[in-house]
Order: sequence, then C-alpha cells, then structure tokens
Amino acid sequence: MPRLVTERADVLPLLAEVFREHGYEGASLQLISQATGLGKGSLYHFFPGGKAEMAAAVLAEIDDWFERELYAPLRAAEDESVAAAIDAMFAAVDAYFRGGGRVCLIGALALGAARDRFGAAIASYFARWVGALADALQRTGCDTTTATALAEATVAGIQGALVLTRALDDPAVFRRTLLALRERLLPANPAADAGNSGH
Repeated sequence: MPRLVTERADVLPLLAEVFREHGYEGASLQLISQATGLGKGSLYHFFPGGKAEMAAAVLAEIDDWFERELYAPLRAAEDESVAAAIDAMFAAVDAYFRGGGRVCLIGALALGAARDRFGAAIASYFARWVGALADALQRTGCDTTTATALAEATVAGIQGALVLTRALDDPAVFRRTLLALRERLLPANPAADAGNSGH
C-alpha cells in the first residue's frame, strides 16, 4: 500500500530515516524520492531549498522533540523531583533510540562533512542537553563543575553506546550503558538517596 503524504510534516520522519541510513551526502534525491514516494517536483514543492532544507527541517523536528521530552522536563524539575526527571530522561532516550537500534542523526552529522553546514543546530542539541542536565543536578546540591562533568559524561556515554551498539550489533550494550549512567547520576541526587534508603 503506497504511503499517503499530504503535508510537509508527513515527509519528515521518512526523510530522517534516509539521512540516518545514508548520511547527508549519501542521501540522493533518488533515494529520498523512493523513501517518500514523492517525485522531484513534489519534494521541491515541500522543500524549495532542496536537500539542505530537508535536513534542516528534520533537525528542527528532532530538536523540538528533545526540547519537549528531555530538556524542558529537566529544567522544570524541582529539587525533590530531579530523580524522577532523570529517570524519565533515560526512559525517553531508550524509547527514542529504540534500545540502541536507531542512529543518532545529529551525532552522525557531527562526524561527517555536513558538520560545517549544520554546525549551529548540532552544537545547540548537545549544549542544551548537557546544560539542562547539569542545571538539574545543581538543584540537588552538586557544584557547577561536578554537575557539568556528570552531564557531559552522560551525554557522551549515550552517544558512544549508540556507536558501540551498532558496531557490535548488540542492543544489550546500550541498555547496560544507560543503566550504568543512571546509577552514576542518581547517587549525586540527595532525594534519590533518601528515596532509596532502606532498600
């Protein structure tokens, strides 16, 4: 059954998978057309700026998802709810990256030739994630240096686990890494320690 694409928003998830699978440079208009079911004319109707506009739109959609599901909840968490917000962050990451089976498109772009073209969006994604997590950890009593180091190590660990999981074709690597990172963060949270006392 052919895909029914009626709006620009319908195209974005399909485009994202093409870029994940083939990279920005490898995602030809032919591959994009095959994945979306749209001819060149329709693609340019939705994205007059061509492939660069397609990729920028995909990155914006990913950014919106992470802002809504990760960064905003971490920033909004009160002292006593930071542990729950961190738990929710790891659950959202696990779901979004499909247990390590889905490539991080922004991470992949950061390593390729497209880094220069999309540098601002790539840097913002990582900086805001680290910043939101570090701010949340500071509200539990961590000093700025410790909170930032923990946040950077967490985001780096997640990204590294995605690469290693794909390289080894072993989703257990991703799950083990998420668990280890979570256990490293939550002891820094007094509320989490109090909640776990007696267990």
